[in-house]
Amino acid sequence: MKQSLINLLPPATLAVVIAFWGLAPAAWVETPWSLLAVGIGTLVFVQALELVFERHAGWRINGKELATDVFYVVLSYTAIGYATEALIHSPLSALKDSWGIATPWLADLPFLVQTLIVLFLFELGQYWMHRAMHNWTPLWLTHAPHHHITQLNAAKGFVGNPVELFLISIGITALLDVDMNALFASITAGGVIATYAHANVKADPPIWYGYFFTTIRTTHCTTPPRATRTRAATTAIR
Repeated sequence: MKQSLINLLPPATLAVVIAFWGLAPAAWVETPWSLLAVGIGTLVFVQALELVFERHAGWRINGKELATDVFYVVLSYTAIGYATEALIHSPLSALKDSWGIATPWLADLPFLVQTLIVLFLFELGQYWMHRAMHNWTPLWLTHAPHHHITQLNAAKGFVGNPVELFLISIGITALLDVDMNALFASITAGGVIATYAHANVKADPPIWYGYFFTTIRTTHCTTPPRATRTRAATTAIR
């Protein structure tokens, strides 16, 4: 019974995060700090779960691993985030305005439907980018360092070549007319999915969850393989 409840942690966390944005007042959504707070809060929460429901002792976080993870998290929220906004989102927003691209029907859909559509598009983009990284040498060179990770922890999804981190963040959400709550919900929901997919938490989500979202699937051994890499240990793409 205990393990069954632990296995429900990923979908339960996902539901709580989406529900939060569905109920959040406009004042919260209008400040970028709310997005940062939920994102970092998710990382801290799952990192804490690693201390209680550890999957592999060999992946136990230490000072060096934590410092590395923190560096890449800060890098992603600052330099990578700025580059994505300046080189992708802003140009796409300008293109949307100049070409008169509009999806008013999307903004009229229920909050949850909007969230799932945007999340699907984001995950689909990451899937194809990741496939391209494995099938085209120039892109593989940016992605290869991510396969040298030897232990999984909550923030390992942020660890990689900065070029890869930028490429994997590319999306078309700037072209969509979507409620800001739904947009923030989809962004942080993607963070929940990626965090659990990399975490050293002994939680194997239900099969139905794995059909839709990335999950971590490893053998239940005392010492994990030395070259374990999340994308080789997951049932889907980050």
